[in-house]
Parts: sequence; C-alpha cells; structure tokens
Amino acid sequence: MSAELIGTIAAVATAIGMIFAGMHALLTRLERRIDARFDQVDARFEQVDARFAQVDARFDRMDARFDRMDARFDRMDTHVAQLETDLTDVKVSVARLEGPLPTLLRTRQV
Repeated sequence: MSAELIGTIAAVATAIGMIFAGMHALLTRLERRIDARFDQVDARFEQVDARFAQVDARFDRMDARFDRMDARFDRMDTHVAQLETDLTDVKVSVARLEGPLPTLLRTRQV
C-alpha cells in the first residue's frame, strides 16, 4: 500500500471518529440538559403536589364545617317545628279564652 492510501484511510477514519465523538459529546450534553430540566419539572411538581395537599386539607376542613352546619340546621328545624306546635297551642288557648264570636244580631235600642 502506498503512503497516500494509508494517509487517506487514516484521515477518513479520523474524520469518522471525530464525527462520532462530536455526536457523542452533543448527545451527552443534551441528555444532561434534559435531565436538569426534568429535575426542575419534578421539583415544581413536588411544590404543586404540596399545594394540592394544602388545598385538600382545606376542603376537608370545609366539609367538616359544612357537616357541623348541617347538623345545626337540623336542630334549628326541630326547634322551629316545636315552636310552630307551641304557637298553635297558644292560638287555640287564646281562642278558648276569648270565647266564640256572638252569632246573634243585636237589635237597636231606641
């Protein structure tokens, strides 16, 4: 083989090796950047998950509060029903005390 052929083959092999080395370096750099970005996104998701946990806890507190208010409204409904019954009893008692309305017409006295 001649020196020119060996030099050409060596140059081509070196060029191919450099291309692959450059692609490897670019892909490695890209992978590091993507991993860093995913780490940032994961950290952000953890913050969002923590915020959602706070919101869920707040909703749980509000649900408990609504349950207490529902129980209170039920007690109030019971009290109002009892007051209606008592008021009806009072009306009947007052009507009995006043007596029946006179049904006869009175004549005029001259």
